[in-house]
Amino acid sequence: MRASLLQVAVNEDESVHSRRRRVADLVRDQAGADLVVLPELWTTGAFAYEEFAAEAEPLEGPTYEAMAKAASDAGVWLHAGSVPERAVPAGGSAAEDAILYNTSLVFSPSGELAASYRKIHRFGFDKGEAVLMGAGDELVTVRLPDTVLGVATCYDLRFPELFRGLVDAGAETLVVPAGWPERRRSHWTLLARARAVENQSFVLACGTAGTHAGVPQAGHSIVVDPWGEVLAEAGPGEEVLTVDFDPATVAGTRERFPALKDRVLGLDRPRH
Repeated sequence: MRASLLQVAVNEDESVHSRRRRVADLVRDQAGADLVVLPELWTTGAFAYEEFAAEAEPLEGPTYEAMAKAASDAGVWLHAGSVPERAVPAGGSAAEDAILYNTSLVFSPSGELAASYRKIHRFGFDKGEAVLMGAGDELVTVRLPDTVLGVATCYDLRFPELFRGLVDAGAETLVVPAGWPERRRSHWTLLARARAVENQSFVLACGTAGTHAGVPQAGHSIVVDPWGEVLAEAGPGEEVLTVDFDPATVAGTRERFPALKDRVLGLDRPRH
């Protein structure tokens, strides 16, 4: 199976419209890959908080349309990263009741929406994304011909219980788009490898390059195998990281080293 991670540079001197068109062309260039992955909030930048409301889209908005067409043109499965989604509850007013979400979109090779995922863990510690966006509450997996994707986003990477839930739902390949800052890059690679080892899964973690809202991005998108070995890693700049991997390795690893069978669930909280 061939995956291409598009480590897109998100810079303030490029408009959202221009970047959307450019990224759609990058996706089309990956014809021949099985899976293409984009970063988190690549239209606005993950730290450009003031842009979230201004650039928020309905689920089937301009980014959805552009990425569905690009996936169909290239004939690839496309994890289109995430966008700031503007959702209006049933019976609500678009102006007054809309909720923003950090929403990932996954398209089939025919351009159909295969899944969407609203980020569960919002970053910011009572500011930024944590207060500007609502939290998702559903685990999402996507069945491809050769593997089952488990979908997570950026800050989710710090919460291993989410990934355990994805594995319990059948995930074999964990896909993590992100807008991870350079100042915590060591955490990015460490956590990607940890999630791969503890879940005996492939991890495809795709970040952004460039600087947005004054925050330099880590880049260094990474693909890790179920033993924690790094199969490929990007540098700091915009780059297409392409890697071939065998999804059957997951089942083989879990059979030869069946650690997941020894999980102990339902432990009582410690007594004080």
